[in-house]
Amino acid sequence: MEKDVLEAIRKLAMPYTRADDASTSILLEHVKEATFVLLGEASHGTSEFYTDRAAISKRLIAEQGFRFIAVEGDWPACYTLNRYVKGLDDSVTSAQQALRDFERWPSWMWANREIVELAEWLREYNANKTEEDKVGFYGIDMYSMWESMVALLDYLESKPGADLEAAKRAFECFEPHGRDEQRYGASSALFGEGCEDEVIALLRRLQDKWQHAGPEDRESLFSAEMNALAVAGAESYYTTMIRHDAHSWNVRDRHMVTALERLMAFHGDGARAIVWEHNTHIGDARATDMAEDGMVNVGQLLREKYGDKVFAIGYGTYAGTVIAGRSWGMELEVMPVPRAMAKSWEELLHRVSSADKLLLFRGTEPSILDEVTVGHRAIGVVYHPERERGNYVPSVMTQRYDAFIYFDETNALSPLSREVVHT
Repeated sequence: MEKDVLEAIRKLAMPYTRADDASTSILLEHVKEATFVLLGEASHGTSEFYTDRAAISKRLIAEQGFRFIAVEGDWPACYTLNRYVKGLDDSVTSAQQALRDFERWPSWMWANREIVELAEWLREYNANKTEEDKVGFYGIDMYSMWESMVALLDYLESKPGADLEAAKRAFECFEPHGRDEQRYGASSALFGEGCEDEVIALLRRLQDKWQHAGPEDRESLFSAEMNALAVAGAESYYTTMIRHDAHSWNVRDRHMVTALERLMAFHGDGARAIVWEHNTHIGDARATDMAEDGMVNVGQLLREKYGDKVFAIGYGTYAGTVIAGRSWGMELEVMPVPRAMAKSWEELLHRVSSADKLLLFRGTEPSILDEVTVGHRAIGVVYHPERERGNYVPSVMTQRYDAFIYFDETNALSPLSREVVHT
């Protein structure tokens, strides 16, 4: 069977040169009808994944009219960068300055030199566009409970009224927990002392108000709604996490889909979105062992609702270096990425050849790859290279993704922080 798998890979694989327009053009031909293009990554700390997604995103924007990039990041910090790339904040004079709002660990996911380059390109692209035609950069994750609440209060302070009072009630409910998410989750889950009612009431007050606003207030009101949505998502996530990790995963991914759909509504009919997230979020969970634990993800939820309008592209590497931490909140390290384990997806691709590759799955002839389950490497923000065996997700690759981009050797991301240890 292994011989047949290798032969099937040989038939599908085509050379992929990172700076070669021809390689990307072949891929872009397959996404012309897509509403959502999902761009994955096998780690949150690999330069090639970021630079390649940026190159593809630029072409999707310039050639196919995609309206925004939505990323696995927090709304408030990403909104600062969004205002910069749209030229809406004269006090911020560079992308590097705009990225200072990414203070919470793991800050390097977005505060890195690869994103600086993309952000400056977006700002230049937007320079002569009308407000409605400018391309945005938004965060759809929900870890920003406190940051979103503070941003919401700051905005509503300039507009006194019932919305401000609702926000203050929600903030006062959270305040006794000292901005400690775990403490809040335990209080809510174990003692029923949660703030769900206050948050839902606030979200309802703000929902869709942007639809009736003038051009100068439209996006600010939308941002207020999205901050309220982030608080609501975080409240549910931390309460659920105390009871069941798998369920909290589902809360998070369902939140990201809701946030993405709100962005689509904001951008109007015909809007098309580029989504940057880890492979574990954009690759269909039904094609992995996640399904056995009752877990869903963004890729699955979007495919279930939008079908072929979703095009998911996974990424992987055989070996190299990566930025990560040894535990949550620890200093950044440039760590080795060991050669992929024998018979894993990445090792099979390397065995076929050490060249970088593009594999297109959608619309191809049936093959053994539609049936075989292989280990597919996933590296998180916390990583231990010496414990490689636990980093592989059993996957049916042709069902998990519509296409796959493979880099044989990759390098660590370039964080803006200077506090990086090399190991």
